[in-house]
Amino acid sequence: MKEEFEPKILAFCCHYCAYSSVDLAGSMRLQYPPNVRIIRTPCTGRLETEYFLKALENGADGVLVAGCLEGGCHFIEGNIWAKRRVEYIREMLTEIGFDKERLRMVNVSAAMAKPLADIITDMVETVRKLGPNPLGQNSTSKKQETAL
Repeated sequence: MKEEFEPKILAFCCHYCAYSSVDLAGSMRLQYPPNVRIIRTPCTGRLETEYFLKALENGADGVLVAGCLEGGCHFIEGNIWAKRRVEYIREMLTEIGFDKERLRMVNVSAAMAKPLADIITDMVETVRKLGPNPLGQNSTSKKQETAL
């Protein structure tokens, strides 16, 4: 019997809006898939492109970046910088043969708990359809076994 693939998603959430929204979702007891790991960041503008690539390289099946609403960033234009970086890496992923849907950025306010829970659920569903990350843990262990 084949076990259904459960993707591992890494979510970078800004402290002021997205992380507060995730916290509110928990307080409201809204459900979203448990296979999402939340990392609180001071601002999505502090995320370098290497973080997204390293997450995928280390086995994450998808990466979600959640920042403040456009025009509402607590660090003025941090989320604008993050959006540019995410788009740059999405283009790069397409060029190297990855599906760009493995990386996504969304903008939410601290009060958007239900929409963020829906976004997280949609991200998990999308990545589930794409299948496992070709660079993931299973691929790495197979490469190591072959090398031995």
